[in-house]
Amino acid sequence: MSSASLFTYKALDRSGATTVGEMQGESKAQVAAQLRLRGLTVVDVAPKSSPMTVEDILDRYKKVKPAEMTVLARQLATMVSSGLSLLRALYVLEDQTQNKKLKTAIGEIRSDVEAGLSLSQAMAKHPKIFNDLFVSMVQAGETGGNLEEVLERVAIQLEKDDSLRRTVRSAMVYPSLIAGFAVLVLVAMVAFLIPIFAKMFKDLGGELPPLTKFMITLSDLMRGYWYLLIFVPPVLLWAFRKWKATDRGQYRWDTIKLRFPMKIGDIVRKIAVARFARTLGTLTASGGPGDHGQDRRQPRGVGPHEGGRRARPRGAAAGHPARQDRRLPDHGHPDAGGG
Repeated sequence: MSSASLFTYKALDRSGATTVGEMQGESKAQVAAQLRLRGLTVVDVAPKSSPMTVEDILDRYKKVKPAEMTVLARQLATMVSSGLSLLRALYVLEDQTQNKKLKTAIGEIRSDVEAGLSLSQAMAKHPKIFNDLFVSMVQAGETGGNLEEVLERVAIQLEKDDSLRRTVRSAMVYPSLIAGFAVLVLVAMVAFLIPIFAKMFKDLGGELPPLTKFMITLSDLMRGYWYLLIFVPPVLLWAFRKWKATDRGQYRWDTIKLRFPMKIGDIVRKIAVARFARTLGTLTASGGPGDHGQDRRQPRGVGPHEGGRRARPRGAAAGHPARQDRRLPDHGHPDAGGG
């Protein structure tokens, strides 16, 4: 069980007068029940806010790891399949979770479920933790009455996504180190080596090629305005992330990634196709219709399957529009094995 917290409440007594105060309780529902036992009509119950500490600020920006989401899905599936009620399972999860951000989210989900919302609706209020796939599959499990099976499939899906993510990151370590070292060497040459040659060229006289002039000017800027190297990159990175967070920016960036040279674009395409096929298969196996699965997973981003739902005539196989999309490999079509 979670520890008791302090709540503020606003209620009406039998005469209609407003009563406000504070009360200890484990949840909003428990506090509301205690107030009703006193003969009060509950108007509002909310946790009492406390001064924010540095630790609270850091926890706000702390991410929930995929491994923690996998454990959550497996534990919830195990407890539901063993006969525990959903509320009791959420209580146990909230008590055992170490990540404060995830713990807070589970507590809010539990309160929403106690208030009458479904589990998928409560999870949908936390999109930064529970993505569209998670919420959509939970909704399919609630509709089909097989929530524990669906949660187990969610855990398997999260494990596969995390494994693919780790594989890609490990494969990019060496190229990233090489690229970083190359940038450092380039900066060192522009800042320290080119000024030596610039002085030699000035003593010799004559007209310099445009590229040489550009490199000398760049060297002068780096040496004269070196502090810009400290402030400009973070600003550019912030602007890039803001732009990429928009639907149009995400689509443009993913289009650029698909065209990266040295087979990088092909790798991005294959990763997107693998995720799409696995996600669609998982949603279909969980009882969700294929078109619903495409809707959930294609609001933006790398779009090898973009337009598949819109372009497919009613009753046609999903592979028909896929064959018309040159971004999809032949073996990636959903009906590649038959009509």
